[in-house]
Amino acid sequence: MIRRRVVGAAALAIVAAAAGGYALLAGGQSSGRAVRSVRAAATTTTSTTLAPTTTTTVDPGTLPQTMDMPTTTDLQFQAGLNGFWQAIVADNPAPAMPFFFPLTAYLQVKAIANPASDWQNRLVAAYQRDIHSLHVVLGPDVATAQLTGIDVPPTAQWVLPGAEYNKLPYWRVYSSQVHYTVDGRAGSFTIASMISWRGRWYIVHFAKIQ
Repeated sequence: MIRRRVVGAAALAIVAAAAGGYALLAGGQSSGRAVRSVRAAATTTTSTTLAPTTTTTVDPGTLPQTMDMPTTTDLQFQAGLNGFWQAIVADNPAPAMPFFFPLTAYLQVKAIANPASDWQNRLVAAYQRDIHSLHVVLGPDVATAQLTGIDVPPTAQWVLPGAEYNKLPYWRVYSSQVHYTVDGRAGSFTIASMISWRGRWYIVHFAKIQ
């Protein structure tokens, strides 16, 4: 299996360790008929330099889903990963939220009652606990910890509507490995599950899927 590694754009103090997590779906149910393995070419992100006028930031979760296969080399992914690490180092989940699946997209995707409450009270709550746990586990060596990269396996599946109480499709990948060093010693931990929105990976389950 070929794995891709992305190294953070700047040297950051970072930490990581494994901790508990929560499932995206109650009982972890899925429909085998609605999930198919797909190999797709990585999409290429092009950036456009805009004139220095007033800019408007559009929440991507308010836009339609696409079939674009996410990559790990685009600047948005790297910025999200770095924010994720800042959150662990500081024991503050706020910088990691852009790397988590957006609420507005979740409202479009999930075919469940009160998806906003599920997102906040189950998924985000677990994400924040996991960030705190990783900070604590590294303990006094936090100051020496550095992010060295992430491996996202080439095993993503295109999940069709109905597989995970979803009404829209998305790419899903399990078991991405985050690599770091603490006091010069190499370590790693797993991101249990990421799913896509408009060609970008987002965490939905950090430590494990129950």
